[in-house]
Amino acid sequence: MRTSVVDVGSKTVRLVVSDTEGGAPLPVHTSKWRLRLSEQVTPAGPVPEQAVEDLVDAVGAANRAAARWGAAGPLAFATAVVRGAPNRQRVLRTVRERTGVDLCTLPGEVEAELTFLAARRWMGWRCGPLALLDIGGGSLEVAFGRGRLPDFAASLPLGAARLTHEYFEAEDPPSPDRVRALRRRVRHQLRDAAARIRWEGPRTAVATSRTFQQLGRLCGAAPGRHGPFVERELSSEDLRVAIDQLAALPAAERARLPGISAPRSAQSLAGAVVAHTAMKLTGLRTVTICPWALREGVLLRHIEDGPSWWAEITRLNEKEAAATDPVPLRIATARG
Repeated sequence: MRTSVVDVGSKTVRLVVSDTEGGAPLPVHTSKWRLRLSEQVTPAGPVPEQAVEDLVDAVGAANRAAARWGAAGPLAFATAVVRGAPNRQRVLRTVRERTGVDLCTLPGEVEAELTFLAARRWMGWRCGPLALLDIGGGSLEVAFGRGRLPDFAASLPLGAARLTHEYFEAEDPPSPDRVRALRRRVRHQLRDAAARIRWEGPRTAVATSRTFQQLGRLCGAAPGRHGPFVERELSSEDLRVAIDQLAALPAAERARLPGISAPRSAQSLAGAVVAHTAMKLTGLRTVTICPWALREGVLLRHIEDGPSWWAEITRLNEKEAAATDPVPLRIATARG
């Protein structure tokens, strides 16, 4: 049996087609379309018409590719860049009407829960109580738990692309004052979640997302070509040095550093500041970089709990769209 996932993120639309019969998602095909939505959508701003057209084209192409690889209609979701847009419902409706794909949005807390599930399955039960950090383009997800799903999960508006737009857009490279202002913002908004992580005292800390992967490579972790099973770690001490290195360079020159890609070079500094501040506040000296994240979490939840949980997400998205006065979406998640 093959299952496909379409992930509409801040930079790309990604398709993953996986064999799922054995209880673990084993990818057989991946594709991506670079839309760079975060460069077109300001924080809390609408998705522009041309970006909607590009999104329709990408999701339609992903749907056709999934069918060619023998997978049913994809589990399709959009992250914070669409979730926070005031025209979100029109974007989702347009994609559905023109592609036949039910593109959904997930609450940030649910994204954190699914990413935690992926990290738990990758790391295994031996890692014990687990803390998770995940930096996206629009949000930072934080979670902690002892079981399959987290006991605590939070989503904060501290994504690398969002903060780059708010703090660094006018200066390249930014002044030390702007970097300090960003760090104060992260400390303020992360304070309560970080206190919970410190109080729990996790045995293992895991970081996911392209931001952490690129920062890990910058700080000396093995390159991606060595495969997913090579252990990669990132220390707060090395990250502190990396911040100074990134802050001294304009975005175009950061792209020449190990691990920093050109599409993400502008937001690499904000991502590093968020990562370092989060690690310092939570008391995490080192994190393990996990190759599984939200997409794998969606697949794993589908495998382990069956299709009914995704049907519930779709139903609640439809209910919210039909409501006269929409309320924040909440998904009940079974523990265990």
